[in-house]
Amino acid sequence: MAIRISGRNQLPGKVIELLLGDIMAQVVVQVGEFVVEAVITRRSAEQMGLKVGDEVSVLVKATEAMVIKEMP
Repeated sequence: MAIRISGRNQLPGKVIELLLGDIMAQVVVQVGEFVVEAVITRRSAEQMGLKVGDEVSVLVKATEAMVIKEMP
């Protein structure tokens, strides 16, 4: 399944750590030799089915980062 998004600052990588809190989730993504961290809602992480090892893209816009995962 393909997705389209207008943001151009997309960094493909792999989830290497996922910390779930009561409300928020911290997603740590290895992007080449760099590590990018994003804080998203726990609900979003659960709805995306995020887990360590997932291939994702980090979309960077201004001071925010969003995580994108293609769904089957």
